[in-house]
Amino acid sequence: MKNENQWCFAWIYPDPNWQPGLSRAAMLRAAMWIPGNTITVSFLDGDKSLQKRVEQAAATWTAPLMANLNFVFLKSKTKGDVRISFRYSGSWSVIGTSCKTIKNRRKPTMNFGWLTPQSTDDELRRVVCHEFGHALGLIHEHQNPVNGIKWNRPQVIQDLSGPPNNWSVDQIEFNMFHPFSVQETNATPLDKDSIMMYPIPASWTLDGFSAGLNTDLSPIDRQFIRTQYP
Repeated sequence: MKNENQWCFAWIYPDPNWQPGLSRAAMLRAAMWIPGNTITVSFLDGDKSLQKRVEQAAATWTAPLMANLNFVFLKSKTKGDVRISFRYSGSWSVIGTSCKTIKNRRKPTMNFGWLTPQSTDDELRRVVCHEFGHALGLIHEHQNPVNGIKWNRPQVIQDLSGPPNNWSVDQIEFNMFHPFSVQETNATPLDKDSIMMYPIPASWTLDGFSAGLNTDLSPIDRQFIRTQYP
């Protein structure tokens, strides 16, 4: 499976049709933490060395001059606000504080389905920073209401309905074509270099717009997260 085809699900919980992939870097206001909050994190499973690498990559968001938040990784498997698994298909996360509404403490709020101890540093940083961006309240950049992506809808549906994603039309509609409203989000203009942007081939757009495989936070990501969590 190529990295370009490994897409992330992100969603708000609870939802009447709750399942990975039915959701809407912009910040979702309703899911924001309070600046200064401590966010606890637990690992439900996974290789110890891989857990440590995830912890180190996640700290990118809360480094000095970044978000005024703290990640605290617990020894307990079930007490964290964010609970991470490596067992399920795909990589995904609930958005922001909605993790607190999941009462089953053995249920993951974040999953890294294709990370292994053999994953490269670039791949691990890309996936972990992306999913922890969701955990801080960020939505996918292509769903930014200040975007203007002109989708080639038939091509996107054709490509994402087949392997390796095998998404339903509903999943494609929710994940690709329905941005949040301006009223719901704090947003900058579309940042094609954002860690929250997934690769978009030119064949998916009507005007040749494309985005590559971003492996680290962009300058706009870094500036934006500081303004959201001062």
